[in-house]
Amino acid sequence: MFSNKENVNILTALLVRHGITQAVVCPGSRNSPLVHNLCECKAIKCYPVTDERSAAFFALGVAMSTHSPVVVCVTSGSALLNVAPAVAEAYYQNLPLIVVSADRPQQWIGQSDGQTMPQANALAPFVRKSVHLIEPKTKEEHWYCNRLANEALIECKRFAYAPVHINVPISEPLFDYDVATLPIERHISATSVCNDNAAVADIATMVRQAQRPLLVIGQEAWNKMVAAKTELAQLRQQIVVLQDKLSDVSDAPPQLVDAAIAIAEDAEALRPDLIIYMGGTLVSKQCKQFLRNCTPAHSILVDPRGDIRDTFMNLTDVVQCQSDAFIKALASGLEGFATSKFYHDWQKALNNATTVAQLYVPAYSQMLAVRRFHTLLQQNNDAKALVYGNSSAVRLGNFYSSDYIFVNRGVNGIEGTLSTAAGMAAANKNKRVFCVIGDLSFFYDRNALWNSNLGDNLSILLLNNSGGGIFQQLSGLEKSAHRAAIMGAGASVTAEGVCQTHNIGYLSAADSEDLESTLAAFLNVKNSSVLLEVFTNSEEDAKAWSTFYKQLEKKQ
Repeated sequence: MFSNKENVNILTALLVRHGITQAVVCPGSRNSPLVHNLCECKAIKCYPVTDERSAAFFALGVAMSTHSPVVVCVTSGSALLNVAPAVAEAYYQNLPLIVVSADRPQQWIGQSDGQTMPQANALAPFVRKSVHLIEPKTKEEHWYCNRLANEALIECKRFAYAPVHINVPISEPLFDYDVATLPIERHISATSVCNDNAAVADIATMVRQAQRPLLVIGQEAWNKMVAAKTELAQLRQQIVVLQDKLSDVSDAPPQLVDAAIAIAEDAEALRPDLIIYMGGTLVSKQCKQFLRNCTPAHSILVDPRGDIRDTFMNLTDVVQCQSDAFIKALASGLEGFATSKFYHDWQKALNNATTVAQLYVPAYSQMLAVRRFHTLLQQNNDAKALVYGNSSAVRLGNFYSSDYIFVNRGVNGIEGTLSTAAGMAAANKNKRVFCVIGDLSFFYDRNALWNSNLGDNLSILLLNNSGGGIFQQLSGLEKSAHRAAIMGAGASVTAEGVCQTHNIGYLSAADSEDLESTLAAFLNVKNSSVLLEVFTNSEEDAKAWSTFYKQLEKKQ
């Protein structure tokens, strides 16, 4: 029988699944659930050692002899500090030591209770990874513990071995052992491809065997996607490939994934049994939520650093590989692969969504402004680059742009967009750089224009609705009487004075007629920087989106 502590059982199950077979255990009351579980596991041989300092070095000796990871389990308090000399030795010898420390509940740290001290990260900088396994009370917290334990155990074995630290807070009562079997925990594996295409060949085999394979590509560098453009075009004819315009360099119309899911005759038919994910963040919260509710047999992350990013909460494998190299190798492995019903279901949903979007002409709003901007931009063959601001702006760009979009999407902050666009313009004199940005982002970063490097090839489309328009679209926030204050709404501010200060051409529009004439003038500017300020109402901006989704409902 095993302990009834959920985080202890998650860790024990994963130690077994990761092939850990040796543990050195030290006495203590707080770590007794951990020691009990380790001794209860038939797959793990336990060595009891009383002195923690000696125990850690004893574990090093076992690791040296077996060339495999070894656990050393200690109780709470200063017991953990006694393993530090052996951990430092393990770090410099690249030895796989797994320090598992019991801890007191967080609320009792620093309260003059027995054997309490801050234990998380206490062994830095001599461990490659340090994690703190909370006592989970929800499904999401269980997932979090599972993910952290997997991360630590992967890092212990990755590349040259290294020590890791897993801290486990355990609340009283400590001595209930009434769980008959360990849970079946998700095991995440990690593979380094480098110049070996064996792992990609295995994935190609998985794709061939899957009924519903899906490739999802988040934000990717423009040059990497250009390098794999031909092979990616081939893959898009064989399997379902979902891309934001933050990675798509094909000049094809954008994929309206959210709308496709909403308009699908049978959304269940769009759920994959195999997910391959590469690149950074996805713009769509709805797409991420849809994939988080899927239970694929395999969910594979392709990451150049081999980081563990469990975006869809169902990760099973991590393959360390550059995205462009992976795409090329996968395309080679899928030559002759035939499309499936799953592929055609997705294409139908995407095409239906695109049809509705193309027919939908919003009323005067930011949505109309960006729609008309991209329609007219397609008629302009000059070399260009698009930089979008976060929040509402990038969502509109991802909905209407046929061109690749640059955006600071790593952290998704609103600051720095205009400065980024100014830097791109300075470094790309042969291109006109278009920056599409909301008013909060613009005025926050207006010092980007106070710059001696500013050239004559920057065009700024400023979407000004006197506040954070995205807040109008957050369901539930309307219940707050302070929504206007939260949005940052206040006295209207215009960029005209900013443009005069920095000698930038200024245009403005406040209705549909103005928009058409000023957009034409804006796009025809050649040898100077210019700003077009489009004034809209935030409630009308939100209504434009909601009306589109009502149109989708009618087509279902």
